[in-house]
Amino acid sequence: MAIIRPFEAIRPAAAFANQVISLPYDVMNRSEAAEMASGNPYSFLHVCRSEIDLPECNDPYSEEVYKKAKQNISELLTKKILLREEKPMFYIYRQTMDGRMQTGLVACVSVDDYQNNIIKKHEFTRIEKELDRIRHFDICNANTEPVFLTYRRKTAIDEVIQEWTQIHNPEYDFLTKDGIGHILWKIDEEATLRFLMEQFNQIPSLYIADGHHRSASAVKVGLKRREESPNFTGEEEFNFYMAVIFPDEDLKIYDYNRVIKDLNGYSKEQFLKKLSFHFEVTPAQETPYVPDEKHTFSMFLDNVWYKLAAKNSILSEDIIEGLDVSILQNNVLDPLLGIKDPRTDKRIDFVGGIRGLKELERRCQTDMQIAFALYPVSISDLLSVSDEGKVMPPKSTWFEPKLGSGLFMHEL
Repeated sequence: MAIIRPFEAIRPAAAFANQVISLPYDVMNRSEAAEMASGNPYSFLHVCRSEIDLPECNDPYSEEVYKKAKQNISELLTKKILLREEKPMFYIYRQTMDGRMQTGLVACVSVDDYQNNIIKKHEFTRIEKELDRIRHFDICNANTEPVFLTYRRKTAIDEVIQEWTQIHNPEYDFLTKDGIGHILWKIDEEATLRFLMEQFNQIPSLYIADGHHRSASAVKVGLKRREESPNFTGEEEFNFYMAVIFPDEDLKIYDYNRVIKDLNGYSKEQFLKKLSFHFEVTPAQETPYVPDEKHTFSMFLDNVWYKLAAKNSILSEDIIEGLDVSILQNNVLDPLLGIKDPRTDKRIDFVGGIRGLKELERRCQTDMQIAFALYPVSISDLLSVSDEGKVMPPKSTWFEPKLGSGLFMHEL
């Protein structure tokens, strides 16, 4: 059963929250981060991407970068841009986007729950990406950004959160430049804290929606601290890490699309003929064509949109092989286009569905030749894969809105 507990957050003073908040560290490169933070000394990018403050440093993983992040946290606290809570709390964090709302609980979850697979995963992690956040969290002595978790909706939790938001004023309520609304309430009443802990303790599993590397890194920092403190009791802060936990029905997964540099030596006519063995291939009636059901794909080639409908012969009842991302990989990208490992092949790139299909057209008119758009993976598929202890293919899910970074930190 899932363990959650309140924590004494470091968070922005209300007057500065809209200046502090940033996108997560891993959705932009260094130059983009520098541009986003330009003219804003309070942007959290000075913490999560602190290499932007070291123009002479060419190694984003140098010790100097992590020490600069720690220094920037200290300066923001000194200037009272960031404040340290005086007692442990939970927080309700609501995001609004395009008329849709997702409301989660900000809490600390257990390192042991991750180790014991009560917090379930659906992706592999890469050690080099883990090492970056391990050093960042360890040197900053904090989980600087939360992990994005979900759970199967529980009515009793919904009712408490709904009632709290109706009768209490929020700490923050603002829109960012991208049109995303961010609202935060703090929960400091002992009876409500206990009730929520008890309710989550009846939930058999939490699921990582987004942030597998942050989660793995936070756990490894906790285990490192245990080794350094052989008499630890299990109650120390390093035994827990920060997450925002949303009910599954609040979340939306967007498509995660593919663009490829070339046809691997095929002519357009040869490639379309090869596709027809496993797909019904027809020029799309509407352009750009958006896949409207599972096992249908859209393809952009030579300025034409096509609809691809997978034939029954390549469908599978297996939870992984039956995913559209697997069908595309196993029947097109690998055998026809020669892309064996999409994580490492330089001929393929990935475009989050939030960018729209016009971005696929643009890429095919600049640096790529062919694009595929997929029907989004469902939340129920994600939970089922995690329950079976399996791993989704790379780049299967794209969540929006992204969690805002900088609204809360958890000291270790």
